[in-house]
Amino acid sequence: MSSPTWYGDEPEAPPLGAGDWVRVVWRATLVVFTMALGLVAMLVVRLFERPLCGMRRPVSPGISRIVFRSCCTVLGIVVKPTGPRLEGPGALVANHCSWFDIVALNARRDVYFVAKSEVSRWPVIGWLARLVGTVFITRDPRAAAEQKAVFEERLLHGHRLLFFPEGTSTDGMRILPFKSTLFAAFFSHELKHEMQLQAVTVIYHAPAGEDLRFYGWWGGMSLGPHLLKLLGAKRQGSVELVYHPPVRVDDHPNRKTLAAHLEAQVRSAHPYGS
Repeated sequence: MSSPTWYGDEPEAPPLGAGDWVRVVWRATLVVFTMALGLVAMLVVRLFERPLCGMRRPVSPGISRIVFRSCCTVLGIVVKPTGPRLEGPGALVANHCSWFDIVALNARRDVYFVAKSEVSRWPVIGWLARLVGTVFITRDPRAAAEQKAVFEERLLHGHRLLFFPEGTSTDGMRILPFKSTLFAAFFSHELKHEMQLQAVTVIYHAPAGEDLRFYGWWGGMSLGPHLLKLLGAKRQGSVELVYHPPVRVDDHPNRKTLAAHLEAQVRSAHPYGS
């Protein structure tokens, strides 16, 4: 069963000039080099972390955070976090604007992303996603019980999961209604009394003079051209991450009220969220 996709008018991207291609080459080289170093470090750490710690990963998430933060520096995109830090067991939810959300959010917190199952089959990216502990899900209702069990296991081992309840990415100029299905896992007897959820509002600020949807990636947009646009940009903008006060699962009677509360938090800080 395919994931839902939000469609809207796509901004026209002008062709890259000579200077843009120079930036593409040197930035891409630095990003690949940074990711390669991180990959080697991750593989070495996992050789010891896996047998000693089992499902727990006390060290390797920090490597991912350093790598993604370095990639933001190379690209020249500033990530500005504000708000409280989630303490104790729990998960985070955020609005979804772009593939770059993963880079920005992972650059500021140690998290494990929840992604659609199709990502696991993507060349290279799927393998990297599995290496960093991504949780893959399918929209098939028949797999709901199995996915709920996976969520519980990861959360009980202290993994800080992050997922996008909208179910698809947008142009960053709107927030879609949150789907409550994935919230059901937090109401299990083993988790409910301990878990907190924290909403994060992701706000992109386009480079001066560019379309406000500059960083958005949605609908049928191809990854390659969008990635080249970011790598070749002469000027970059920023990403604002607003972390809201954590919410106790115990304070909500069911998954729908919990999802609605977190959606309201995300909308409250977004310039186009209401």
